[in-house]
Amino acid sequence: MTKPGTWTLMIAVAALMVGLAVDHALAVSSHVESEPGTVRCANLTYGNQKTSVCFSDQFLKQIQRETNIKADDTFHPVNLESIELFEFPFAVMSGEGSFTLTDAQRENMRDYLLNGGFIIASAGCSSKPWNASLQREIELMFPDHELTRLTVEHPIFHTVYDVESSKYKSGGEKFPQLEGLEIDGRTALIWSPDGLNDTANAGGNCCCCGGNEVKSARLLNVNILAYALTH
Repeated sequence: MTKPGTWTLMIAVAALMVGLAVDHALAVSSHVESEPGTVRCANLTYGNQKTSVCFSDQFLKQIQRETNIKADDTFHPVNLESIELFEFPFAVMSGEGSFTLTDAQRENMRDYLLNGGFIIASAGCSSKPWNASLQREIELMFPDHELTRLTVEHPIFHTVYDVESSKYKSGGEKFPQLEGLEIDGRTALIWSPDGLNDTANAGGNCCCCGGNEVKSARLLNVNILAYALTH
């Protein structure tokens, strides 16, 4: 993998940040104080109080080193059904085991994605029940859309870093499996069935126990956040 120049990205993001700040100020009053122009990322609580405690926030620091994007260094906990969600251009949704969203959570998540929000959905420990639950919920929210596997040409693999292969926790190396939900020509949600949690850098007692986590998770998360802010 190689890293291309980021000058074009810097210009695009700088202009976009102004638009985002205005749009969000008009849409909803902010309840979380933050430096103007700073990107804040939400960590979603959903279902019956399910949330992620093992999704690393290290990519937020890395994107600041590699681009001119300013980002809060840590996630902000946000309930999926809350209007507060619309204060964040980017959100992380992760966990293990099956779950079911409430009607209010489905409606809010659908509105968020339709109105410019972006979500990384990542299975903790490659949890098959979690993946099945997510797929079911996406079908309920977007019956006329499908999750489709991203090809190597998708800009998410090239926005800041070129990532065309990755090692996996279980060994071996392959092209990362990411699936996207496209809305009006824009990828609004990325789902990783293997996991982009980067648990080795999440702190605490986090691990990917028996899972097949993507080893290039941090680079891909930098790319995904940069893509979300420029599309």
